[in-house]
Amino acid sequence: MKSVFRISLLLWAVLCLLAPAAQAAKVKGPKKTKKDEVVTISTSLGDVRLILFDQTPKHKENFLKLAKSGFYNGTTFHRIIQDFMIQGGDPNSKDADPGNDGMGPASEQMIPAEIRPELHHKYGALAAARQGDFVNPTRASSASQFYIVQNHNGVPHLDGAYTVFGQVISGVDVVDKIAAQPKNMMDRPQTDIKMTVKVEKLKKKKITALYGYKYQ
Repeated sequence: MKSVFRISLLLWAVLCLLAPAAQAAKVKGPKKTKKDEVVTISTSLGDVRLILFDQTPKHKENFLKLAKSGFYNGTTFHRIIQDFMIQGGDPNSKDADPGNDGMGPASEQMIPAEIRPELHHKYGALAAARQGDFVNPTRASSASQFYIVQNHNGVPHLDGAYTVFGQVISGVDVVDKIAAQPKNMMDRPQTDIKMTVKVEKLKKKKITALYGYKYQ
C-alpha cells in the first residue's frame, strides 16, 4: 500500500513539473512563415512593389483581401503632392465624377488604428489615409484609401498619427514619376493614373534576393 502511495506521489510531482511547460507551449506565438506576399501596383508609369508588415495584422489582412478580390483595379491615384506623398484606392475614383474622389463611400467601415512606434513615414512607406482627429479621435483608418510617402527624407511629422503598414521594395522611381505629373488646384492629376493590383506569394529569401529587402 505504501509503495502504491509513493508511486502516486511521484506521478503527481512529475505532472506538476510538466504542467508549466505544457502551458508555455500553449501560449507560444504564431509560427514564423518562410514566405511572404508581394503586392504589385501596376500603372501606366510603371510598377510599384510592396510588402506589408506583420506588426499591423488588421491592415495587412484587409489590404490583401481587397487586392486579391480585384477591388483596387480601376481605382486611381487621385491626390499627388510632390515632395510629400501620392494617395489612391478610393472606389469613388472609378466613376465619372472627379469631384467625389477622396471622399470615400458614405457607409465605409473603418480599420482600428495600429500605430507602431517602430514603423516610420520614411521614403516609400505605405500608410492608411483617414479622417481628421476632430471627427476621428481614435485615428481609425480608411478601409481602402492609402498613401505612399514620396519625400526622399520621409515625413516624420506624421509618425504617431497615421498607421504605417508597408514599404515599397521596388519602384520608388515610379512613385516619383506619379508625384511629378501635372495636376489641378485640388492636387488631382490632370490625366487619370489608374492602377491594377495583384498579390504573389514568394519565399522571403527570394524577396530579399530580387528586391534587397531584409527581414528582421
